[in-house]
Amino acid sequence: MSNQTSSTQTLHAGDTAPDFSLPQQNGSIVRLSELVARGPVVVYFYPRDETPGCTAEACAFRDAYEDFKAAGAEVVGISSDSAESHASFANHRALPFLLLSDRDGVVRKLYGVKPAFFGLVPGRVTFVIDSSGTIRHVFNSAINMSRHVTEALAGLQRAAAR
Repeated sequence: MSNQTSSTQTLHAGDTAPDFSLPQQNGSIVRLSELVARGPVVVYFYPRDETPGCTAEACAFRDAYEDFKAAGAEVVGISSDSAESHASFANHRALPFLLLSDRDGVVRKLYGVKPAFFGLVPGRVTFVIDSSGTIRHVFNSAINMSRHVTEALAGLQRAAAR
């Protein structure tokens, strides 16, 4: 995986997923390349912990988590909230997957995730990354939270069929 420093547009299927390291909810550092070495990874960018839409999306990923695990995939949520906020959110909503803190929005920019709603709210984009580090599917919707899960599962199935 490449270590790109900036992106002006959202990455697409077929692009190499840029590697990154970010703190998770317990404060330890997670590196994408280490996750990908173990299998596919679903990375979803979301605006904020505990907001109605983000909670619905996180709970949809939680409710389908066993389906992701059965597909050999790890789920990773990323927002600009702090690791402490993520820990509270994960505990409150019983989220079994990683939440990473991108405080300065560097990784969001690296993946080209643009703000939604006239630039007022951070974008909501999901990427399915295969075990070679290639993006296999991208879904972008600020308002259709549960579809991120169905799109990610479908993307995993298509990638496995290759």
